[in-house]
Amino acid sequence: MSVSEPRMVVLVVEDETLVRMFMADFLDEAGFKVFEAVNADEALTVLQARPDVQVVVTDIEMPAGSMNGLKLARTIQERWPGVSVVISSGRERPGPDDLSDKVAFLAKPYLPDTIVAVLRQMATPQMVESPVA
Repeated sequence: MSVSEPRMVVLVVEDETLVRMFMADFLDEAGFKVFEAVNADEALTVLQARPDVQVVVTDIEMPAGSMNGLKLARTIQERWPGVSVVISSGRERPGPDDLSDKVAFLAKPYLPDTIVAVLRQMATPQMVESPVA
């Protein structure tokens, strides 16, 4: 009997209800545990309540709330440095100063398989140096 791996916990932040629901569904089907937030303020509340969140997927443009996805990504990096962020947008592109090594950018539209692959890559610890034999 094999023990199943713990599911990676992802927070989806998207103001468009159908887009958010679609993304949450396909991420759940891909094996992730998914929480949803409609804007950055709600996302911060979820992050405070759920220390198990490992990755936040956010849209850049979110008219409701106190900040857009780029500011949310910076806030997450300051307050929860262990949490990775995937930013997406169909119009805006982040500048080089907006992305740290824990932040990835995906241009919309993208295929569900693309974001699943990005999330799995972020979940896999990257080997920095080879082990000594």
